[in-house]
Amino acid sequence: MSEFSNSGGPPPIQSNDPGGHKANHDVNAQKLHAEGPPGFWQQISDLVIAVAVIAIFIVVIMWIF
Repeated sequence: MSEFSNSGGPPPIQSNDPGGHKANHDVNAQKLHAEGPPGFWQQISDLVIAVAVIAIFIVVIMWIF
């Protein structure tokens, strides 16, 4: 019953394939090295795109009615 009173999040994943874990880590490290961390400017550009899509939607709705 003690495993249900533990609210520290999900249980850790036990990997049976340490080579797969290392390969995944290597791919993530290579991607981070090539692209850099997702940062402030990427979030700003995503926000600008979202606002533009919403604005176009509003303009089309106003044009119809």
